[in-house]
Amino acid sequence: MLDAKPTATPLQPHIQLTTTGDPFSDPTQYRSLVGALQYLTITRPDLSYAVNLVSQFLQAPTNDHFQAVKRILRYVKGTMSYDLSFTRGASLNVLGYSNVDWARCIETRRSTYGYSIFLGGNLVSWSAKKQPTVARSTCESEYRAMANAAAELMWITHLLHDLHISYQAPTLLCDNKSAIFLSQNLMAHKRTKHIDIDYHFIRELVLSNKLNTQFIPSDLQLVDIFTKSLPRPLFQFFEAKLHVGPNPTLCLRGIIGNNIFDYSLPYLVFA
Repeated sequence: MLDAKPTATPLQPHIQLTTTGDPFSDPTQYRSLVGALQYLTITRPDLSYAVNLVSQFLQAPTNDHFQAVKRILRYVKGTMSYDLSFTRGASLNVLGYSNVDWARCIETRRSTYGYSIFLGGNLVSWSAKKQPTVARSTCESEYRAMANAAAELMWITHLLHDLHISYQAPTLLCDNKSAIFLSQNLMAHKRTKHIDIDYHFIRELVLSNKLNTQFIPSDLQLVDIFTKSLPRPLFQFFEAKLHVGPNPTLCLRGIIGNNIFDYSLPYLVFA
């Protein structure tokens, strides 16, 4: 990969990977590369969705899957000095974003969900995963994703409480109005029986003023970077909002598999 041309995004926009195709000749190398890339996602949230996607084919990778991994490596090569930075904020407000790409997988029709949580304007927690069950509607998949994000928000607030740090009730932002309505509606509906536990979990948090839920337009939904492959302008816009950017002082020469290239140190930078 020393002579590879860097790319601006880790995946091609609107890419679809399936289990069909010509088997890759060296599955062990594929697993080694993907396993090494997973370490970078600890402090490189911009890689989370791409690495999650290629990790779903470790059992039987194909040539298309390996091409996707090579593109991720090309992106890493072009962002060697990138890191996750923290800045000092005036308050410790807790803000969460939640989103779902409904029925993203064309083979299983399971949705891909993600969340990002900010503390004092700094990204402290994020996730990009495939939902374990098939959702019959966007509202159902969005609400389940909100429940996962709400659980993470509650954990952070409990941690702040144990540290005797004052904070305001966290806010969870979602771009699905139906899911927002469910979280704030006191009347249970017969169509929500299959998501009853998640329904009552979020509703009780809202009723006890431990959580606020608000609508956010889709074009401002930062979690899109965790649920789908985006075109370059949108990807770079959300990447900047996550405080992921270049830091020329952090660079090291490393080895992933049999390929040697430069990549950024997974450190947090406090400004």
